[in-house]
Amino acid sequence: MSKKEIVDGVAHKIPADLGQALISDPAARAKWEDITPLARNEWICWVISVKKPETRRQHVLRVRTELKEGMRRPCCWAGCIHR
Repeated sequence: MSKKEIVDGVAHKIPADLGQALISDPAARAKWEDITPLARNEWICWVISVKKPETRRQHVLRVRTELKEGMRRPCCWAGCIHR
């Protein structure tokens, strides 16, 4: 795997904005690579499921922050409907 590749989820490919956020933050990327493919899928779906661009930007930032805080899945979210 090259330094630019980020591992996808189960049902979802990682979107460019989330991928770039993880590439730019080595600590968050390490946590991303440590979680399961199903957990990565939950994060990806959580990011892409919102409608407003500003909310999506907030979700991308929260993924980085919350991964580094030790969260393995999005909190207080019903989960990916694509499972």
